[in-house]
Amino acid sequence: MTRPPVPPCDEESARKKVKAAEDAWNTRDAKKVAQACTEDSEWRNRDEFFEGREEIVAFLKRKWECELDYRLMKEL
Repeated sequence: MTRPPVPPCDEESARKKVKAAEDAWNTRDAKKVAQACTEDSEWRNRDEFFEGREEIVAFLKRKWECELDYRLMKEL
């Protein structure tokens, strides 16, 4: 499933995409965040590596259990 805006992006649509990613992350809804990734996505967090949505969801749940006040702020 493709969600607009898709590349090539102008500055306005790129800002919207960045804001949408920030907003999704800050919901702390691991499944919602992982849905933005492909099923075979590969992530790295320091010395940990994850592959696939289920591993990403598990990682995010663990991460957010520890980082209670963390809030993502993205800039373009």
